[in-house]
Amino acid sequence: MYFGAKYLCIVLTLLIASVILSSCGGSKDSKMINDDPEKAMEIALKKYNAKDYYDAIEDLSLIKLKYSGTKVIDKAIYYLGLSYSARKEYILAAYEYEYLLKNYPGSEYAVRARYELAMCYYNLSPAYNLDQTYTKYAVQEFRNFIDLYPKDPLAAESEKRIVTLKNKLALKEYKTAEQYMILGNYKSAIIYYDALLDEYFETDLADDALYGKIQALMIKKQYVLAKSEIERFESKFRSSDLLPQVDKVKRQIPL
Repeated sequence: MYFGAKYLCIVLTLLIASVILSSCGGSKDSKMINDDPEKAMEIALKKYNAKDYYDAIEDLSLIKLKYSGTKVIDKAIYYLGLSYSARKEYILAAYEYEYLLKNYPGSEYAVRARYELAMCYYNLSPAYNLDQTYTKYAVQEFRNFIDLYPKDPLAAESEKRIVTLKNKLALKEYKTAEQYMILGNYKSAIIYYDALLDEYFETDLADDALYGKIQALMIKKQYVLAKSEIERFESKFRSSDLLPQVDKVKRQIPL
């Protein structure tokens, strides 16, 4: 799942790790030169709490490599993800959270890491007119969080995030349909209106899409289908602001 992003993360992470090791390994004044993982973690967290995220990433990356068998490892990976997130390096952060969830599923940080993973994709979600791959990733990860932790306080926030993301996905379909309407390609417009109605019926643009489809069907003189969709509109969107326009279109259907 998410192979492309994961592959990029692995490559970048390995490159960063190698740079860190080569630059820090020979440093005589490195504060990480000790055999106490707890002390190393304490030093790294001081840098994180001081918002010195670049140095925190260096230290936490070294802890991840040097102390992989100790009890601080899951904490180090989690804070490594947080440090990347703080620097808005969300792809790298997502890799760390997924690494934690895969290798340490019983960690006390697993719940929050799963939410932070979803937030990485949420923050990577671009404007509606661009590719929405990360938007769909975010929706799926928030759903995963809700399914696994329905009683967690962040479940309600995840639901709100999903609504926002799905409205964006619906907007992309709607704008595409509207462009086809302007071009007079009503068949293609209907396809995109239907895509919105099939996938995002619960979004704010569902009534707009159904009204647009009704208009396209009327232009194509497909009155039987238009009448059927008008009945659906009247049933599903009784409080819509578009109901008067739909009623006006209804009166234009030949008897």
